[in-house]
Amino acid sequence: MALTPEDVSRIAHLARLELTDTEAAAMLAQLNGFFVIVEQMSAVDTRGVEPLYTPLAALHEVASRLRDDAVTEMAAGAAERERNQASAPAVHEGLYLVPRVIE
Repeated sequence: MALTPEDVSRIAHLARLELTDTEAAAMLAQLNGFFVIVEQMSAVDTRGVEPLYTPLAALHEVASRLRDDAVTEMAAGAAERERNQASAPAVHEGLYLVPRVIE
């Protein structure tokens, strides 16, 4: 999948970036280079390969450093959430509202 200069212009617009022609050309080359690497990686047959928690697991046994998934918000959590959201510009039903950036 090769990008065109128009694709780079659209991506820059969505990211709110102002690129010069030189920067846009460099970005086009970098993005297309990235997609070449992704295509090469996609061509590798990974059937039967177990996903690794860390690349070090391929060398030796590694203990998981992930914590247990446990609820940590206490019953007073709602009051704490309200206190944290008091300075937010916009909140609705406990959720932060942000401006829409995707067209």
